[in-house]
Amino acid sequence: MTTLYVRDHDTFRAADPQEVLRRAEALLAQRLRAGSPALTSPSLTREYLRMRVAGLDYEVFGAIFLNTRNRVITVQTLFQGTIDRASVHPREVVKSALAHNAASLILFHNHVSLASEPSRADELITRRWWTLWR
Repeated sequence: MTTLYVRDHDTFRAADPQEVLRRAEALLAQRLRAGSPALTSPSLTREYLRMRVAGLDYEVFGAIFLNTRNRVITVQTLFQGTIDRASVHPREVVKSALAHNAASLILFHNHVSLASEPSRADELITRRWWTLWR
């Protein structure tokens, strides 16, 4: 295992995992602000989101807001839940998309258990969204 170090005044110390994730997220955000096409594929998007929500001990639901050229405007956690669920209100998602003037968006949410299979609640919210937008 590799140990990463951070500068602490005039010395160096081992970085804790949260510091590493925060710095990696900051670097990815900087790439996005610079206009780099960082999220041009599902795998890059998955890696970016994994960096953003891995290790959280609660569920979150959020969105990546995109412009007409599919460039990232911003990434926002919209709802924070508990260990096994997060309430999602479609009206709030739409309000946020309109506030950011987004042409499209990518919705995301994590599982604290790290299970990749959708839960029953995930299936229900997907059906709910599908009936709203078709």
